[in-house]
Amino acid sequence: MGDSAAKSPAKSPTPGRGSPAASPPAAASPNTAASPPAPPANTGVLEVDASSDRDDTDSAFGPGGDVSDTTSLASFIYKYREQNGRTYHAYQSNGEYKPYFLPNDDRENDRLDLQHNLLILTQDNQLFTCPGVKERPVSRVLDAGCGTGCWAIDFADEYPEAAVVGVDLSPIQPAFVPPNVEFFVDDLEEEWNFVHPFDFVYARFLTGSIKDWPKFFRQAYQHLKPGGYIEICDIISPLSCDDGTLTDETPMQRWNTLLLEATQKLGAPLNSALEYKRQLVEAGYQNVVQVEYKWPTNTWPKDKKHKEIGAWNLTNMTAALQALSLMIFTTVLGWSVEEVELLLMDVRKDFKNRDIHAYWPIWIVYGQKPE
Repeated sequence: MGDSAAKSPAKSPTPGRGSPAASPPAAASPNTAASPPAPPANTGVLEVDASSDRDDTDSAFGPGGDVSDTTSLASFIYKYREQNGRTYHAYQSNGEYKPYFLPNDDRENDRLDLQHNLLILTQDNQLFTCPGVKERPVSRVLDAGCGTGCWAIDFADEYPEAAVVGVDLSPIQPAFVPPNVEFFVDDLEEEWNFVHPFDFVYARFLTGSIKDWPKFFRQAYQHLKPGGYIEICDIISPLSCDDGTLTDETPMQRWNTLLLEATQKLGAPLNSALEYKRQLVEAGYQNVVQVEYKWPTNTWPKDKKHKEIGAWNLTNMTAALQALSLMIFTTVLGWSVEEVELLLMDVRKDFKNRDIHAYWPIWIVYGQKPE
């Protein structure tokens, strides 16, 4: 992967995406770099909200609108592949197309923007979790698998002295961005050939897209400055539940189990985050820390913050179900589009059902390259 000349820059005529996050808190003292931040409230077993006045209780939470952008460039990269009414990236390496099961159309891009803000909410208005990043100068940052570019743009706004490089298979990032941001279309699973090392490598929600995580972590290590940090955030399938209200017979769990099985067949399972901490240590990183959060499926928790997270996550997952399922169920599992849509009708009902107390485990793992 190249910084400026070797690969195609992703440009667009649309206004910038992303929403500015709050200013970061004061830096922690140097001897706390390896200590995890305080976890959010109720990261143990979440207490269920037993209130019967559910409609009034839930109405104050969740997003209130949509946005829509798209991109254009005179290149084969922009001749997106279309399947079942959704579009997918067209990136090729040595003339070969790399399949990826998530679409890159406006609906999915809007969802990615919403998901960005959901994670910011989860992290108390912070763009990242690793405290060590705030303790040293940051001049170069890589957003690996940058998607719509929200995180890269927000980071560049907060750290104008840092040059931020975003890389993704799809050129879906905006053109009007801070002057210290640059986007490139490339495959993170190929050999990296960045000329200058980074102070911080950030990646999130790449589960299902990377087959060789140890290679990914080794390449990040090789392109980090001594003392630099890596942070990766991911969701883990299948869904979890602490009180037995989510069973294997529910359409939601059946769908999620099938999705995990299909990604395992592709060699990029959706539970890859279970191994990140061990793989980072084996790659040579030190001070490796794992922080765990929960995204409830709806507003079933009693805790106010998790109720709000659940409201946003319900909107996120309602938009994500078809995007996650269409290509992989039809091409890997051999389902028809009609069969997929019928299952998803029942899955959506489960996601809205407050009597099912399920949640997604969200794990953030970070580590440091030795000085």
